[in-house]
Amino acid sequence: MVEPRTDKARLPDPPPLRTNDVAVAAAGTAAWAVALVVLLVVGLPDGERWWLWTCVAGMASGVFAMFYIPRLHRGRVRQVERGSREP
Repeated sequence: MVEPRTDKARLPDPPPLRTNDVAVAAAGTAAWAVALVVLLVVGLPDGERWWLWTCVAGMASGVFAMFYIPRLHRGRVRQVERGSREP
């Protein structure tokens, strides 16, 4: 069993993990596309067409994310660089 720390000193935060968020968004978009194809092949009753629009909305959100995430990361890098230059 691990003994609790008694000196009350806090360890430094670990560096943030580098992830490929665009790949995650692309995988989600592909999953919605597969779901859409399955629904189109299987067919839906007349009152259940909203499932198709759910898939379309998921795909649109994923495409938006694939374009927005790199811009978000660039903005964060600029903000960190700007903050490190200020006295």
